[in-house]
Amino acid sequence: MRTARRSLCIALLAFLACPLPASAQKYPEKSIRLVVAFPTGAPYILALLISEKLRDSLGQSVVPDFRAGAGGNIASEIVAKAPADGYTLLLTSPTVAISPSLFKNLGYDTFRDFAPITRLATVPNVIVVHPSVPAKSLGELVKLAKAYPGKLNFGSGGLGSGSQLGSELFKALNKINMVHVPYKGASLALTAMLSGEVDMVTSTLPATIPHVKSGRIRALAVLAPERAATLPQVPTSAEAGMPKLVVITWYGLFAPAGVKPEIIARLNAEVGKLMNAPEARNKLTQVGLDAATGTPAEFATFVREETDKWAGVIKDAGIRVQQR
Repeated sequence: MRTARRSLCIALLAFLACPLPASAQKYPEKSIRLVVAFPTGAPYILALLISEKLRDSLGQSVVPDFRAGAGGNIASEIVAKAPADGYTLLLTSPTVAISPSLFKNLGYDTFRDFAPITRLATVPNVIVVHPSVPAKSLGELVKLAKAYPGKLNFGSGGLGSGSQLGSELFKALNKINMVHVPYKGASLALTAMLSGEVDMVTSTLPATIPHVKSGRIRALAVLAPERAATLPQVPTSAEAGMPKLVVITWYGLFAPAGVKPEIIARLNAEVGKLMNAPEARNKLTQVGLDAATGTPAEFATFVREETDKWAGVIKDAGIRVQQR
């Protein structure tokens, strides 16, 4: 009995002498690097909001690191190769779900190299046309495109961009032929439509609202489950008879794969609280964003669904992007 008791004490002392695993230590103990895929627009606004509010709740600084380029892939590669300790995070857009189907040799694998934390915010897209296009609804636009195949065109922010894919989905669902006109950025595509260079554009709602209200362009449908409060007169795609035509731009937070589940859970909880606080929601509403958080598992499922959805559109449209 005495020998057994002595052995137990020795084992207990040995256990207590071992350092606690890193995941059990207080997190965070140093500043967090927030790698942001895009330096302007919604990602910029979200990065500033998160860095300010997380600093208050975590007790450590969160430093935005804007790494633009290659459609968001440069930022993704940086985080994919970062240590899995929770001190390097990625703020990005649907590019992580779209790029795997566009590029043959990416420097990362979305499902192997990242741990989803949470979706942050969403913004619906809208199909808009130039006033010279004699279509007052999506149905009328489809009839027009079928009557004159290959005569109508649509602008986009470039090959493989979200604005192209939204229009390609519209084409595929309705089996119509429209000509793609790519520009070097979504804003340039919208400018081209304002001048009458192109007939149609799929664009984020905030970018189109001033021009719709001024009458310079016509909004046919909001590509989201619910109508937009800023354009209440514009029907949803489902109301227009196209329930599968859902195109929502989203922004989310990821960590490198391998970060401890308890760290992911802590970040998810803190970000969820700050994004859903009235002050944050009001700021987001002012710039046309809707807070949209959830569990890491829900976000992982959502990213998988988005990846599969856009992979099908890219394949059907035969989109090929030259490798970087």
